[in-house]
Amino acid sequence: MINQEQYKIIENCVMKDYKNTAGIVVMKKGQLMLEQYFNGCDAESMVHVYSVTKSIVSILIGIALDQGFIKSIDQKVLDFFPEYVIKRGEKLIQQITLRDLLIMQAPFKYRIPPYLKYFKSDDWLQFTLDLLGGRKPVKTFNYTPLIGPDIFTGILRRSSGQTVLEFAREYLFEPLGINVEKSIYFNSKEEQMAFNKAKDINGWAADLTGLNAGGWGLTLSTLDMAKIGQLYLDNGLWKGKQIVSEQWVKMSTKRQNFWEQEKLAYGYLWWVIDEEKHSAAAVGDGGNVIYYNAEHDLVIAITSLFVPRAKDRLAFIKNTIEPLFIG
Repeated sequence: MINQEQYKIIENCVMKDYKNTAGIVVMKKGQLMLEQYFNGCDAESMVHVYSVTKSIVSILIGIALDQGFIKSIDQKVLDFFPEYVIKRGEKLIQQITLRDLLIMQAPFKYRIPPYLKYFKSDDWLQFTLDLLGGRKPVKTFNYTPLIGPDIFTGILRRSSGQTVLEFAREYLFEPLGINVEKSIYFNSKEEQMAFNKAKDINGWAADLTGLNAGGWGLTLSTLDMAKIGQLYLDNGLWKGKQIVSEQWVKMSTKRQNFWEQEKLAYGYLWWVIDEEKHSAAAVGDGGNVIYYNAEHDLVIAITSLFVPRAKDRLAFIKNTIEPLFIG
């Protein structure tokens, strides 16, 4: 465990620059080194982790491959939705693969993401498929944080015959001791805004067809986040059981694409922080992060209550938290 002086360094940094932090958990060599909560939160608090959801979905895709529900990430997206009616003159959508979506290079037919229309839609999968493709070629990097990942949850539902939450419970959550209680449905904008700010809602957002969101909508505790980090640090192994293949963990946290604008490497719905040190992260809006560094056998999880334009938690981890544990 860290000493009182180190504890104060982290606490002072939170109070100064990261005031919306809900919890911080640090694991080293599989041992709990720090568990610290703020803003009235505790170990039971469940926070909407935003785009961290995408990295969880990546794990589920890896498991679906392991289980034979999906044959290859080079399968075409429309192989899973043969009933989808392609609009006249559209050919590009037929070429797009799961790999294109995993590494964020699939094109979409919008310049400004139509978030309001998306949230008002009863069927997020249909809405997203209707925007996939267009006339532009597949790009090198085209980050689509919200509109796009529902295709993956649609594929999981279609290929496994289970709801996404059922699949996640059976193959990932229950083996790790993570409790996600229910699918959450919103009847109004106000309900969704309340969900975004809540500390005590346990579940995963879903549309009216029952499809769980692929790019957002999952609530987790800080300890839950640390478990996911530990799973990936240990190459998919948890208490002697291979939850997801080592190959998938390595490929999903290996540089597969690069965002020139932000100078960030990308794997399969995971951010690659340092390939040499085997360091990667799942990052969600508002300051939610799962970070691990295999070189130092270190996992750092941070949950945060949403505020717009939250300060970069990866900088907080790299500059303040991590140095306290690798000396």
